[in-house]
Formats: sequence, structure tokens, C-alpha cells
Amino acid sequence: MSGRRVDIAIVGGGLAGGLIALALHRRDPGMPVLLIEQGDMLGGNHRWSWFASDLDAEGAALLARFRTTAWDGYEVRFPAYARALRTRYNSLSSAEFDAGLRRELPDTAVLTGRAVAALDAGGVTLAGGERIAARAVIDCRGFVPSARLCGGWQVFMGRHLRTARPHGIGRPIVMDATVEQRGGYRFVYVLPLGADELFIEDTYYQDTPELDRGALSSRIDRYCQEHGYEGEILGGETGVLPVITGGDFAAWQRETAVAGVARAGARGGFVHPLTSYTLPFAVETALAVAAEARLPGDQLTALIDARARRLWRRTRFYRRLGAMLFGAARPETRYRVFEHFYRLPEGLIERFYAARSTAADKARVLLGRPPVPVSRAIAALARKGAPLQGPPR
Repeated sequence: MSGRRVDIAIVGGGLAGGLIALALHRRDPGMPVLLIEQGDMLGGNHRWSWFASDLDAEGAALLARFRTTAWDGYEVRFPAYARALRTRYNSLSSAEFDAGLRRELPDTAVLTGRAVAALDAGGVTLAGGERIAARAVIDCRGFVPSARLCGGWQVFMGRHLRTARPHGIGRPIVMDATVEQRGGYRFVYVLPLGADELFIEDTYYQDTPELDRGALSSRIDRYCQEHGYEGEILGGETGVLPVITGGDFAAWQRETAVAGVARAGARGGFVHPLTSYTLPFAVETALAVAAEARLPGDQLTALIDARARRLWRRTRFYRRLGAMLFGAARPETRYRVFEHFYRLPEGLIERFYAARSTAADKARVLLGRPPVPVSRAIAALARKGAPLQGPPR
């Protein structure tokens, strides 16, 4: 069944795909672009947060199109100490992401509730047989697990809560690691979205991608009870993200490739290997695609793949730190790595999250009394990590 033709078809309406569509439309409003999402809402059921220092002026301008929540500073809490930092912190819900894209993009640029049966360099075939021809196709459907990569997992459950009374929290608690450590590095993440609204997330750096919904939900219950946060549950989310410590990136690219189809977001490897953050890279990629949007599809694919390979080389330091986290630190003592890290200068912490650490930053992270035994750290670097095979898609 023949359908319409567009210049660029973007498959996957999550963060990466949505920002590419927005950047393309802002750059050239007349270019026919189609964003295809199998769910009913763009962005799925997620919340993305970032530091103001993660983005340059152009990136901040792209995200300014969305209604976000922002705070002047945040906190971290560990068994040995707590710290308040001044970096501006921002958060965006998938509901606001969906609403913002629908405000900005023409109706003809968004197609939700339609699954994709196949894609190739010449277009997309929807479930049911409808064909959409395109000069370029960009696949943004999420990370593909593979034995070509190795590492661990970041597993989390979040809950949006309306409290029975004002909760009194003035700024985000990005890491509360004073909680009991269970099978990996565990921390609770708390966002004050309003005087009586909280987003509370229980997060684990663990060796397997298993997510026990019942156990995590009960632990959030316990955390809320201990802090007096009882109230009405408004919603929630769960996630399993890769923490990449090594592997053969070129082989992974070849394994997941569809000839002539570009890949962006986590599917293209645009992820911070240690924190699993994707937002800064999604913004950078969207702006880069928009700047070269008139290229033929195969050239656009080559450009994006080359950017992914450069990011892989640039983030080697973070993969090595991840290897030490999973290979050298015992699961219940992994919090000490982050406890050590958050004693460092604020500017260094900002650059770390943006994957822009300087040589001096890297040296400073590694100097001083190590949070893991040196012999175990060396052994961890010499070993190949566990293959990243699991449920995320």
C-alpha cells in the first residue's frame, strides 16, 4: 500500500527522535518531516533531568520550547556527609515533552499509535502495510542489548506523589545514598515538583537488568513513611538502562545496522557510559542533524555514525571508571565511589556529567585515597565485563 513521501522519517518519538524533529522544523519549517511513534504519547512515560551546564546556548534554546521545572541548586547525601551544590538543575516530564512537540510541530509531522513493521534506506513500512517513502530515515527506537558490549545496569522505579501536606523540600536531592544498600549501589532521587508534589525514584547500579517491581515499590513506600511523604500516587515509571564499561563498538554498530538507515539516541550509542544520561547527546545530535539535513540519506547516516564513534572514543575514561565500579567495588560498598566523587570541585562534577572532563579533572578523580582497593581496580580493568544482554529495547 503506497502512502506519502517525506524528506526525513524519524522512527521512535522518544527524547532523541522528538528533539531531532523539533530541530529540523526550527531550522527549515518547510521541510517535510515525519515523527513516528508506536505509543499514543511522544516521550513514553519518562522524566529527563539535566544540569544547566550540560548544554551550550543553542542547546538551551532548543529545550526552551518545553515547559520545564528548574531549581537553583541541588543536594547529595551519603553516610559520611551531605553537600549542597549550586548548579542549576532542570527536569522535563514526558507529558510536557509531548505537549511541547505538538505545539511546535505541524499536525502532519507527528504520527502516533502506529507500529513500524520494517524500515530501510528508502522509507518506512508501517504495521498494516502502509509505506512512507523518505529521502533519509533515522531510527531512534532505543538501546539494543548485545554481547558486543559489556557492563552493568541502572535499574529504577519512580513515583509521582501528591503529599497530604507541604513537604518542605526546597531543591532536588539528586542522590540520597543514606538508604540501605542492596545488591549494588542504591540511592533515592527526590524532585520537589510543587509545594505538595514529589517525584521519588529508587535507583540501583547492579550487575543484572532484573527489575523487581514489588520490591522497589515497597522500598519507596518505606522511604516515604520514614520521611513523612504519605499522600496520593499520581503516576510512576520504571526503567532499565545500560552502564557501558567496554566492548567492541564498531562490531556493535555493524550488528545493529540497517543499510542506509541512521541511528540516534541510545540506539546509536549516544549515551554517557557511566551515568546513562542521554539528554545532552540527544540535543547535540538533533542540532547536528538539522545543520546537515539536506544531505542525501547515506551521507547523513555516515555523519551520525561518525559522531557516535567519536563519542565512544571521547568517553573511554568513563567506561574505565564504570569497569572499576562494577569489577573492583563490592556491591554494597559501591556508594563509596560516589561519596568520594562528590567531595570534588563543583566545576569538575559539572564537566563530568556533560562528558567533558579535562585531563586535570581525570587526574583529580583518580588521585587521593582510592574508594576501592588498588589491586581490585587493576584486576577489574584487565577483565572483560559481563555482556550487556537483557530486556531493554
